[in-house]
Amino acid sequence: MLPFIRKDLAELTAYTPHPGGTSGEPAHSESAIDRLDTNECPYDLPEELKKKLAWTYQQLIETNRYPDGGHAALKEAIAQYVNESITIPPLEGVTLPKTAITADNISVGNGSDELIRSLLIATCLSGKGSILVANPTFSMYGIMAQTLGIPVVSVQRKEENFEIDIEAAKRAILSVGVAPVGAGCANDQNQNPPVRAVFVVHPNSPTANALTTDEIEWLSTLPEEILVVIDEAYFEFSQNTLAHQLQQHPNWIILRTFSKAFRLASMRVGYAIAHPELTATLEKIRLPYNLPSFSQTAAELALAQRQLLLATIPETLSERAKLIAALTQHQKLQVWPSAANFVYLRVKAGDGESAEQEHKQIMQQLKDRGTLIRHTGGGLRITVGSPEENQRTVDRIGEIFDNS
Repeated sequence: MLPFIRKDLAELTAYTPHPGGTSGEPAHSESAIDRLDTNECPYDLPEELKKKLAWTYQQLIETNRYPDGGHAALKEAIAQYVNESITIPPLEGVTLPKTAITADNISVGNGSDELIRSLLIATCLSGKGSILVANPTFSMYGIMAQTLGIPVVSVQRKEENFEIDIEAAKRAILSVGVAPVGAGCANDQNQNPPVRAVFVVHPNSPTANALTTDEIEWLSTLPEEILVVIDEAYFEFSQNTLAHQLQQHPNWIILRTFSKAFRLASMRVGYAIAHPELTATLEKIRLPYNLPSFSQTAAELALAQRQLLLATIPETLSERAKLIAALTQHQKLQVWPSAANFVYLRVKAGDGESAEQEHKQIMQQLKDRGTLIRHTGGGLRITVGSPEENQRTVDRIGEIFDNS
C-alpha cells in the first residue's frame, strides 16, 4: 500500500457496481440480459422526451459555460412536486392545508450519494460523531462514513419482518452517548464518539419494508443533537412519505432521487428536503457546479412530464404482486412483502452458511441464463422489471429448482 494513503482504507471494501454473479465478469447469455439487480425502472424515457432533451442540448445548452450552480429552477420544480406528495390526515372530514415546502427547503446533489456524503461531513467529521445504521440496509451509508474516517455503529433488524431492533438501537446510542452541540471526540480513545446521525430507508433496501408506526415514533423521540436521515428513494412506489412531519422535526432530513421511478439513473440527480438551515449548510459543503446542465434539464423535464413517466407505476405494483405470488410457490423460498419496486427473498436452509452458498449459486445460475439479481444482506433482491422480464425470471427460477 502506498505510504501516504490512510491505513484504515486498506480494510475497506468499496461499493462495486456489478453485472451480477460472484465475479465482476459480464453476463453471457444467448438471450437478452434482464438487468434486475439495481432497482431501476425497466423503461427508458419515451422517445418524444429524448428528442426534446436532444433538441435542448443542441439549441440551448452552451457546453463551454458552467451550469446553474444554484439549481434555482430545479429547486422550485422539486418543491412543487414535494408539496403535491404531502397529505395530512383529515380532521372531522376537513382536509387540512398542505405543509408548505419552498426552494429553501431543497438541496440538490449529484445523486443522493453526494448528499449523504455532505451530511456526514456536516455532522460527524473530525471525530465529532458516529453514525447508526440498522442492517441489512443500503451499504453506502457505512462505506462513505468509513472513507471519511467516521465510525459506524450497527444494530440488527428483526428476522421475521426486518423492523429495526429499537431496543438495541437505544442501547447502542446510550453506550456512546449523545454529543452536546460543539462537542468533540469521546474521552475514551477506544470508544466511538457519540452518535450524531441515524440513517434509515423508507422503504428499506434490500428488504423492501416501510417504516412502522413504532419506528417512526422512536425516530421522533431522538434528541435534536442527532440528525435523522430518512431515505425515500422508493417513495413513488410506496406513496408513503414523512415529508409532512419535517416542520415538527428540524433534525430530520428526507432524501429522494430521480434514478428510480423518474427513469434518470444515468443523469445522477438526487435531492434533499429539510430545514432551511440544514439545506444552507449542504450548499456550503457540496462541490461547486456539482450538477451538469444536461442533468438539471432532464430532471426539470421529468417533473414537468411526471404524469407520463409515473404512469407505469400501477403496472410495476401489479407485476410485483404477481412476482411475489409466483416465488412463494417454491416452498424452499421465503419471500417478504414489498413496499418498493423490488422483492426480497431468502432460501430456507438449516444454517446460515449453507443458505448463503445457495444464494450465490442461484444468483450465478440466473446470471448464466440471462437474469441479473443482487445478492445482499443475507438474501436475494430482485427488481420488478417489465412483464416479460418478470416472466423470464419466474421461469428461470423454476428451472433452477426443478433441476436441484
